[in-house]
Amino acid sequence: MRRRAACTSTRINRSNQNPAGSDSGGFFVRAGAPIALPSALIRFYPFCASPAGEGGNDAGGTISMDLSGFQTMQGRDVGADGLAGDRSARQFAAHFHPPSRIDARLVEAWSDLAGQASEPNIFYEHWFLVPALAQFRHHDDLQLFLLWAGEPHRSPLLGLMPVGPEQQFGRWPVPHVQNWMHHNCFLGTPLVRKGFEPMFWEKLLAALDERDWPGFLHINAMTISGPLDQALRAVCADRKRRCDLVHSEARALLEAHCTADEYYRTNIRKKKRKELLRIKRRLGELGELQFSCLQDRTNLDSWIDEFLALERKGWKGKSGSALDCADATREFFRATVRGAAQSGQLERRDMRLDGQPVAMLVNFRSGRGGFEFKTAFDEDYASYSPGVQLQIENLDCLDKNAVDWVDSCAVEGHPMIDHLWSGRRHIGRFSIEPQRLADRAVFRGVRLGERGMGKLRKRKIFDPAEV
Repeated sequence: MRRRAACTSTRINRSNQNPAGSDSGGFFVRAGAPIALPSALIRFYPFCASPAGEGGNDAGGTISMDLSGFQTMQGRDVGADGLAGDRSARQFAAHFHPPSRIDARLVEAWSDLAGQASEPNIFYEHWFLVPALAQFRHHDDLQLFLLWAGEPHRSPLLGLMPVGPEQQFGRWPVPHVQNWMHHNCFLGTPLVRKGFEPMFWEKLLAALDERDWPGFLHINAMTISGPLDQALRAVCADRKRRCDLVHSEARALLEAHCTADEYYRTNIRKKKRKELLRIKRRLGELGELQFSCLQDRTNLDSWIDEFLALERKGWKGKSGSALDCADATREFFRATVRGAAQSGQLERRDMRLDGQPVAMLVNFRSGRGGFEFKTAFDEDYASYSPGVQLQIENLDCLDKNAVDWVDSCAVEGHPMIDHLWSGRRHIGRFSIEPQRLADRAVFRGVRLGERGMGKLRKRKIFDPAEV
């Protein structure tokens, strides 16, 4: 299954040449340098550590540590009902927190927040975001925006989003502020505790108004029509600020509303099902064919090595976009998979022929949601559709009652997964009008330019919220 590339991406590279939004293609801008994790933080993220002298870390090597102790608050419902009371009298605390100051107390509150988020997003969970910050370039002034129910670290964490200034808006040298993403981050929806979505946006906009970052706020890759989108639009309408959906796309989504067999028979034509069964039998004639699904850490490091080698063997390796083609993406992948396993959120699947991997799949889970992160297959067996065969086995999650939905994290119009999964998840980019008059003029000028380019290219933005 061909996803966005690890090191480079056709869609992202094309987007880097255009201003943001559907009128102009969207963008991902990265500047500055990766953070050098201090020794105090490496105690809690040993899988991000490098030997002394590498990557700016001073831990002196990798240290083994179990993160299960950080999950003590997870599962305790302290959402809107648990924090009921006079909100006007509550002293909410909102502030910007530098990534270099992430510590064990924040990780514990962060884990609890992720477990109670109104919209799960593994890409902003601590075991995914911290390794990304350690390995990928970003603006030197990137911050974590944190919203607490009261005194920081002594009250529940209500919201979190990495955000910072950027100087380039696509092709245009327009300063602005945006949530941070990278080439292996496929969702930018902030983590916000259920019931506090409006409060999160109100506090974020107020904090940005007081900060000396120039320009407007741009939110990349947020779920459209979800609780956070609805709250953002409502808050902006109340403050008489424009909140423009500037780009939208729809990607494949697996929704749990029937059994795996019913789903397969409904979405795949009978003729195609017979053909897939035939080639599966032919593949089985070449040797012993086995499917496996693991959720623990059994032989995890060797499994990661096999995945990296299998992906690099194919077209991604030839194009230089495989995870194993760069130290940063290789170590990032190792760290996130290990971190997900330690947090109990990893599911890894493979199809093997005589013990050798033919197709492999990495899934992450958060709450009742799932995310297909990476997949790879042996192109020597491409005529047997190994990637499709593994995806068919992956449908058994519908029988396990483990998730309500699974996000494919694939590009819009993907030639394989779009034919297997009938659901669609709408993802959008939003630009929010700032308070300062000078910045507001720039915002309106940018939007005018984007609309003009959109008309020339005959691009339309589909907004499910308006249907």
